[in-house]
Amino acid sequence: MDLRQLRYFVAIVEQGSFSKAAQLLNVAQPALSLHVRNMEADFGKSLLFRKAQGVVPTEAGEILLRDARSIIRQFQATRQEIQEFDAEPQGDVKIGMSASISPFLGVSLLLDTKTKFPKIKVKIAEAMSGFVLEWLKQGRIDIGFLYQPVKDGGLRSIPVLSEDLLLVGPKTPLIGVCAMETDYISYADLSKLPLIMPSTGHGLRDIVQAKALAMGHDLNVVLDLDAYACFRPLLQHGLGYAILPANVVARDGTDGLRTWTIGEKPLHRTIYLVHHNDRPLTRAVGAVIEICSKTFEQMVSNTEWRGASRTDIPGLFATETSAVH
Repeated sequence: MDLRQLRYFVAIVEQGSFSKAAQLLNVAQPALSLHVRNMEADFGKSLLFRKAQGVVPTEAGEILLRDARSIIRQFQATRQEIQEFDAEPQGDVKIGMSASISPFLGVSLLLDTKTKFPKIKVKIAEAMSGFVLEWLKQGRIDIGFLYQPVKDGGLRSIPVLSEDLLLVGPKTPLIGVCAMETDYISYADLSKLPLIMPSTGHGLRDIVQAKALAMGHDLNVVLDLDAYACFRPLLQHGLGYAILPANVVARDGTDGLRTWTIGEKPLHRTIYLVHHNDRPLTRAVGAVIEICSKTFEQMVSNTEWRGASRTDIPGLFATETSAVH
């Protein structure tokens, strides 16, 4: 088996058919079929399931797909690093981040990269953190921003800042909800509120759920919502309460709403920059990581990122930037 066969296999899976992959690769379809048959014979396993609508990987094929992408990317990174060792960093860098981060980091990152490294093309994809993690594991993005460290030897998590989380809800208590006179709410009282939260498996939900359970309480989630843009209108219509980053609340304002800190000490979450640790970083990825770290540090220092702190995270902004010269 060689690198060419791995590329052919990835293309077939991503295109969902032999004919589309053949057209993309400019290779005869019978030749692709022969390569797959040879690979299946080599492994002694079926790699693709053929159906009327196209092809999908078998369980064994999924394993090959995962590692084939990693091998191809590592080879490309190595070749690029050798060829451009003394040149200005260049190439594509794909980043995944949530809607609570992209409005604050996205524009600054794009502008700074364009100014400092004009040959680097940054591509930003926005999604909830659960999807960003899957993209990282699949090798579809180079950098992801998550709210919990990843326990995976192939990925490295770097803490970049800690931000406060606030309870947000109507100024007038909802029916059946007692008035909250103080500026903070206990976990016992929080557990009684109808909450609108992201789905289980996403960073913010998991952090709050774990903290509440540690305090001996559970959450009363009445609506799972994975679209940040919908939170504010639903809160204003009195459908419940939500827990949101202080920075997002400061950006959107509190018209018709009010906020409470959660617990006597503010609840916070840490944002982690996550990148692949099982292969060499390209100089382009290393350059973008350095820009991200400096951008976060500046936003915390000048309070542009409201409710953010970096004093309680050891080794904050300690990134590997040896790839940038």
